[in-house]
Amino acid sequence: MGPSGAGKSSLMDILAGYRNKCVTGDILVNAKERDLRKFRKMSCYIMQDDHLLPHLSVDESMMCSANLKLTEKMSMEDKKLVVEEILSTLGLMEARHTRTNNLSGGQRKRLSIALELVNNPPVMFFDEPTSGLDSASCFQCLSMLKTLAQEGRTVICTIHQPSAKLFEMFDHLYILAEGQCIYQGNVQGLVPYLSSQNLICPAYHNPADYVMEVACGEYGDMVPRLVVATKHGKAEQFQKIKKFTNCEKVQHDLKESDLTANGKASSVGDGNETATNQSNGHLVTKVNGQGAGCDTTLLSKETDGSDNTALKLPATSDHDISQDSSSDEEEVECHTFATSCLTQFKVLFVRTFMSIIRDTTLTRLRLISHLTVGILIGLLYLNIGNESSKAFNNAGCLFFCMLFLMFTALMPTVLTFPMEMAVFVREHLNYWYSLKAYYLAKTMADMPFQIIFPLVYGSIVYWMTNQPSDFLRFVMFLTLSTLTSLVAQSLGLLIGAATSLQVAVFLGPVTAIPILLFSGFFVTFDTMPKYLQWLSYASYGRYSFEGVLQAIYGFDREPLVSNLKEQSMFMFHSGEDVLKELDVENAKFYIDFIVLVGFFILLRLACYLVLRWKVKVH
Repeated sequence: MGPSGAGKSSLMDILAGYRNKCVTGDILVNAKERDLRKFRKMSCYIMQDDHLLPHLSVDESMMCSANLKLTEKMSMEDKKLVVEEILSTLGLMEARHTRTNNLSGGQRKRLSIALELVNNPPVMFFDEPTSGLDSASCFQCLSMLKTLAQEGRTVICTIHQPSAKLFEMFDHLYILAEGQCIYQGNVQGLVPYLSSQNLICPAYHNPADYVMEVACGEYGDMVPRLVVATKHGKAEQFQKIKKFTNCEKVQHDLKESDLTANGKASSVGDGNETATNQSNGHLVTKVNGQGAGCDTTLLSKETDGSDNTALKLPATSDHDISQDSSSDEEEVECHTFATSCLTQFKVLFVRTFMSIIRDTTLTRLRLISHLTVGILIGLLYLNIGNESSKAFNNAGCLFFCMLFLMFTALMPTVLTFPMEMAVFVREHLNYWYSLKAYYLAKTMADMPFQIIFPLVYGSIVYWMTNQPSDFLRFVMFLTLSTLTSLVAQSLGLLIGAATSLQVAVFLGPVTAIPILLFSGFFVTFDTMPKYLQWLSYASYGRYSFEGVLQAIYGFDREPLVSNLKEQSMFMFHSGEDVLKELDVENAKFYIDFIVLVGFFILLRLACYLVLRWKVKVH
């Protein structure tokens, strides 16, 4: 607990293993150095913001979590029973068929917790679990966390300023101010400790409010003094540690508001559970090794289907979470997860495909825009494809086709991908799935739509504008149209993965400007200054435009139709004349095709590497 900027979230990130850069000191689990990979597999981190996929229902989200986090040996019926029990426990049964974007704040918070409860992690981290909730929802949320702790889990959470009722629910308190600890111990010892430091909490005043006022300096600069007192163990004399042997005793004492922390049933543990040696910078964390002895149901069963209870940490938890010198550092990424890469891919593919289908921006609006603009362009350039006097107009039509396909693929991806990034980071760092499985599923799920839409648009424009009635040329035109769309989408994925939403919205159109300028339509290649011609080779728009012109006017096309009534200085007798005028007579269709495929592969690979870098940064 502590005021804003005290370092609560930073400490939580370090403890949960989400932040490793620029951090000194040691983190010990059960008196041994922490193996970060194994620790993160046995823990989960529920962040302050509820990042959920908006187009999935509660039940669908839970089943995706169950299929990814529970072993493949477990039957589907057992997984459904686990999901139903969790939803029932958290009060989400009535909303199980509601999409997450229609849930209330409290329901979203409970769903975020439910998603991580599927595999019953023994250690759970919560960053501001009551943020954005009303008083009733806050009490329900913390009561649920208290129940989870009583069942044998270790629950650690940050909280900003709880009410007195909520404050008394915690077993162990660690107060931060200006990045340093000013008190650690049980809640009951806080007021006597402050009194010993000449800080008298007024009667009927919330101790949580009072200590926050102290930390903020309302009673003078007391923080350095409290830091020194805590470092010298002045708070230890106010700790009253009692031992409990079963759930009934814990619940009885809880009703009397006299529950003190112990290693078997606590939210964080007793006064020795989390200790900071501020003189040497060592952070020591002990994880409960026993459950509370409660009877459990399917929710409590080990995820591999055995009869052991997952609520109780294994007897070998020291080995499981601590550093293992014999562990294979070259272990394949997918093998560190509960399911295989193939299973992860299948679950993520179905989930991503369903989200795209239900997303009106990514499906219906895109389809309508391709149909509408295709018909509009077809009417505007109606039957000009074979007329010699309108070859330049036809070239403009072909260029606009590539331009439209470029922007309709780029912008939706730039807008939606950054919003999915938060979900991906949370799920990946909580060991749901590997980066490879996610990226492959994301790529493959959107591929059908990214192919169908350009085919629909290109078919309308090609025949309405009366381009050559040659099936091979038609296929070549559609191929380059589809490739242009795929390359633009790949660029959008890269921008979205590398930047935030605000930056991506700006960079998307900006990056398209040089691509269009150096495409060869506004300024031909020979007309460009020598020192800028190299930029033309980096523009995938150039290869799209060149390839389309070759498909329409190249390969010994039959003579163009000349309209004697409309004589013009730009009368072209053959397709070769048009290619020479546009300075693309030496272009090769197969080279343009290969280069566009290369752009597609290169951008997809770059996006994967950026995602990998982002995960490591976290």
